[in-house]
Amino acid sequence: MKKRSITVRGIEVSIATRHDQDYISLTDMVRGFGDETVLYGWLRNKNTVEFLGTWEQLNNPDFKPLEFERFMGEAGLNRFSLSPSKWVEATHAIGLISKAGRGGGTYAHRDIAFEFGSWLSPTFKIYLITEFQRLKAAEADARSLEWNFQRTLAKVNYHIHTDAIKEHLIPPVLTRTQASAVYASEADLLNMALFGVTAAEWRSANPGKEGNVRDHATLEQLVVLSNLESINAVLIHQGQQ
Repeated sequence: MKKRSITVRGIEVSIATRHDQDYISLTDMVRGFGDETVLYGWLRNKNTVEFLGTWEQLNNPDFKPLEFERFMGEAGLNRFSLSPSKWVEATHAIGLISKAGRGGGTYAHRDIAFEFGSWLSPTFKIYLITEFQRLKAAEADARSLEWNFQRTLAKVNYHIHTDAIKEHLIPPVLTRTQASAVYASEADLLNMALFGVTAAEWRSANPGKEGNVRDHATLEQLVVLSNLESINAVLIHQGQQ
């Protein structure tokens, strides 16, 4: 899992990304309120079990509702206890992540972590949400800058690609229209490899969108596209196209 952290009222709280979802360390959150017995106290609460089970039913197709009902029937009794690992193992929950050992601890999906924040302190929850939103905004800005850089790089490499096509694949006798068809064919070779559609097919399927298929690519696709353009230009120069 990719990890980073925020500081909430002097407490450093780790955030991990798993399957493109953010998980916040409950183990870190309790440091300003005692030890992990606070977390176990929250898990024993019937309202907590109900919240966790409802969240899983909405977000997890592999969740085991019968195990959830068993926990609901026991929650609130003096003998009832529940740990994060026990919850995950019994119900196949995905909202909590429990890892033992160094660098481990209990992480929760942000929805659940915010709920736990309310249990700890409404004030702490507000600061937690504020710092989390600040982190996400900064990451979005950084990703936007990186996307723009990669799109510019792809455009530069596109010109290198077309120069190679012009020099090696287009005979002087071709008309401008015929030459344009060659450029488009080579570009669509990369489009098909990366996006699974030609430029024309994408425009036909997305009449309301501005630009072309490459303008709507993900950051990761743009990185691959730039590399494909560079490699294909080299292959054309080497006569392997």
